[in-house]
Amino acid sequence: MTTTAPPRQDPSTEVDPVTSMFASGSVTEHVLRGILGLGLVVAAFALAGRQPLALLLLVPAVVAWRGCPTCWLMGLGATLSRGRVGGTCRLPR
Repeated sequence: MTTTAPPRQDPSTEVDPVTSMFASGSVTEHVLRGILGLGLVVAAFALAGRQPLALLLLVPAVVAWRGCPTCWLMGLGATLSRGRVGGTCRLPR
């Protein structure tokens, strides 16, 4: 019984899972999402003493960050490195 290996994809067409999941369209957009998430977390903990339901503000913060703060930082790195290959910038054609 012989098995055939799946055809190999061209490396230039493979999708980087970190970039597709965490990176934003621009650094400005990514930083704004980070500021929004941070503001929501601060508000959630500041208001939690008076209103425990304020902790629900953590949900949109996680959505804005696309996960935890570490996920946001990974996305920032992916956004900054988008277009760089081998230490040099690759210009879009």
